[in-house]
Amino acid sequence: MAKKRSREADGATEAPDKMVEDGDSSDDDDFDMVNVDFEWFNFDPEIDFHGTKSLLRQLFDVDAALFDMSALADLILSQPTIGSTVKVDGKETDAYAFLTALNLHEHREKKPIADLTKYICEKAKTNDALAGIPDLLSSGKHVGLVLSERLINMPSEISPPMYNMLIDEIEAAVEDKEPYEFSHYLIISKTYHEIESTLDVEERKRKKGKQDATLFYFHPEDEVLLKHAVAHGSYDYTKIDEAIADSKRAFQEMGVMPRGFMILIEASKFADAAKAISEYLNPPS
Repeated sequence: MAKKRSREADGATEAPDKMVEDGDSSDDDDFDMVNVDFEWFNFDPEIDFHGTKSLLRQLFDVDAALFDMSALADLILSQPTIGSTVKVDGKETDAYAFLTALNLHEHREKKPIADLTKYICEKAKTNDALAGIPDLLSSGKHVGLVLSERLINMPSEISPPMYNMLIDEIEAAVEDKEPYEFSHYLIISKTYHEIESTLDVEERKRKKGKQDATLFYFHPEDEVLLKHAVAHGSYDYTKIDEAIADSKRAFQEMGVMPRGFMILIEASKFADAAKAISEYLNPPS
């Protein structure tokens, strides 16, 4: 896979390896093989605004409407050497995936972070497993908010290089006396479970208590990260009624109930968590 420069903003420095993706196959033995060159780049404010904003909307699902996603995207792009984008057709195209970390304390007076911090605290209070997060965020400690999203069909194997590069970039930034010396990392993600689909609202409400089911992760690496966490848990979206609209079924027999998900990891354990992601998603052959 490609590597990008840790602290320079001009993108990938060497040609990427090819990752072979298997196309979907029918019941017969025919299938397609697609060779895809993934490239890792630093954020570029001149190119990546719309792609970053689109992926942020996907990450926050129906609650994206509660925030100024344009301002949040601009903030991410203002620190181009922290985090990565992944693209397949060169630097000038929209990102298919991204990963970054924002200092919640450093940016606390900026509206997108103030709004997001308030939202995180409100959601944490709805789940006992997350109850310590509001006190942490108000303590004055520097917490790194990790935001990561990718298009649905992107392979999870792109995740380990992104986390490894993020750690290297943060270490370099700390050496340069930049404000990235975090006490904890707070990862915002998503989970889902399947529910019976119905157009009848009253019937849906009546069955609400029967909707407990297997928890699925949109990001497989979350299953690894939570093993290194001091706290993790799900929360309902504020605009939950839109999340269970039948239009979200996408031609499935079962509807999909998405939920927000938080993972809090001590900074001292973050590198080990990233290493574990690599071992899980890219096991030795």
